[in-house]
Amino acid sequence: MAHKESAVADEPIDVLFALHDKFNLMDFAGPLEVLTTALHDQSDPASKAFEVTIAGGSPTVISEQGVAVQTQINWKDAKERLNDFDVLVVIGGGTDAVLKSKGEPLDLITAYSDLQKSDPTRERTLLSICTGSLFLAQQGILAGLSATTHPDYITKLEILCSQAATRDLGERTDVVDDARYVVNNLRFELGDEDENPYIRRKSDAGRRPSNARKGSISFKGATRRESIARRASMRLGGLRVITSGGVAAGLDATLYLVSVMVTEESANQVAQFMQLNWTKGIVVDGLDV
Repeated sequence: MAHKESAVADEPIDVLFALHDKFNLMDFAGPLEVLTTALHDQSDPASKAFEVTIAGGSPTVISEQGVAVQTQINWKDAKERLNDFDVLVVIGGGTDAVLKSKGEPLDLITAYSDLQKSDPTRERTLLSICTGSLFLAQQGILAGLSATTHPDYITKLEILCSQAATRDLGERTDVVDDARYVVNNLRFELGDEDENPYIRRKSDAGRRPSNARKGSISFKGATRRESIARRASMRLGGLRVITSGGVAAGLDATLYLVSVMVTEESANQVAQFMQLNWTKGIVVDGLDV
C-alpha cells in the first residue's frame, strides 16, 4: 500500500479490528455496522468510506456470547501491516484473561502508538469500545489524557491508570464517568475557538455541521492544516485516542469517527439508517474538524 498522509475522499479509510478471545460481540458488531454503512458520497452506494480488516490470534475467534467470527490476519501479520491502517479498534469483553496473561491485543496497541510517535506525518486513530479502554490503560496509552469506559468498570479503569502512572512515572489520567465517549489529541485547528463553529465540548447543541470534514472533498482543498511539528509535539505523536462507554455508547463514538473522517452528513445518514439517536460525547482540549 502506498504511503498516505490521511484518508481522502477517493479511497477507503483502512480500519483494523483487534479481536481477542471472549470479546463482546456487540462491541464488535455495532461499530462494524456503522463503519461499513458509511459512504463518502450518499448518492453512490459504491463509495464505501471504510475498509475493514479483522485480526485475531486464530482463524476463528469465539465471542463471550459463543459466536464464532472468522479473522483475516493473525497478530503477527497485523503488526507487520500496522502502517496500512488509519484506525485501530479495540473491543471490550473478556478483559480479565487478557490483562492477566499480558496477551494480545496489548502489544498491538503499544506498537500502534509507537508507530504514530515515530511517524507523526500520518493521521491515526485508536478507538476503544467499552472495557477495551482497560487495555489502553494497562499499556500506559492514557497517561495525561482523559478517558471513559463502561460505568461498571470506572473504578477498575482508575486503578489501572494509576498503576500505569506509578510504573511508568507518567502523568495521571482524567477518568470521566458521565460521558458517552471521550476524544483526545485533536488534529486540525482552524481559527480562534470563539469564532470557530466546529468546537465540540461537553455540550455541542446548536453546532453547525462542518463542510470540511476529514476525508471529504472540501477538506482536500483546505489550505490551513496543522504543522507536522505541532502534531509531533502532541502526546503520542498526535494519535487521536477515543474511549467509549458500553455497547450503545460505542455506536455513538463510531458515529463521531465517521463525522470527523468522512462528513457529518455521512454520520447522520448512518444514524438514520440504523435508527440511532446519536448522543454526543466529550472532546478534550481543542478542535476536531
